[in-house]
Amino acid sequence: MKYLASSVLLALTLTVAHAEKLEPFNAVYARTDYSSPYLDAKTRADEGSASAQFDLGRMFENGQGVGTDDQQAVFWYGKAAEQGYADAQTSLGELYARGRGLPRNDPYAVAWFRKAAEQGLARAQYDLAYMYSRGLGVPRDDQQAIDWYRKAAGQGVAKAQYNLGEIYAKGVGVPKDDQLAYFWWLLASSQGLAQAVEKRDFVELRLSPEQRAGGQAAARSWIPKLVPVPVQQIP
Repeated sequence: MKYLASSVLLALTLTVAHAEKLEPFNAVYARTDYSSPYLDAKTRADEGSASAQFDLGRMFENGQGVGTDDQQAVFWYGKAAEQGYADAQTSLGELYARGRGLPRNDPYAVAWFRKAAEQGLARAQYDLAYMYSRGLGVPRDDQQAIDWYRKAAGQGVAKAQYNLGEIYAKGVGVPKDDQLAYFWWLLASSQGLAQAVEKRDFVELRLSPEQRAGGQAAARSWIPKLVPVPVQQIP
């Protein structure tokens, strides 16, 4: 892990340096709408605000008030990620995983997801679980995938709840359990996830009336366990 962490930091340093050279700021300025929140974010970002750096990265990634520019998104997410900003670490990891703005690199994506997941960010926990479940950037590890899916699902991430349902329905790394699959699909479907509705209705036919009632009662009483936002994430 020390080698991986060093490699990630070196790669990020090179990426940031490369992003600075790719396009002069004047070119970005020319296509920027300064009636948007960009100017305030840019000022605060230059002063070192991690939340503003993250906001700039998101603006460039999504083309909000500026032209879409993945390399600028990488640059600003990288600035915030280096300061420990979990949302930026996750967004940077997702760009690595997709190969947007820089070459695809799954191990670097995993390293950034892990940093954010360990801070309790649900989105990063889901992303890290997905990487483990597919063996992307790390050896496939069903137990690690389950552990991280549970953390994300416990905070209310519908896709994590859906995937846990799949895991229990198929018995991947856990004993096969249709009632638990039903419970997780109930939760995911309550958030409007269409695929969970289909799976919920299908598995329901295999359950006894008592099992259905038990799963429904558990879902009704379920309360997400949200992890407090780290102090450095507060704007």
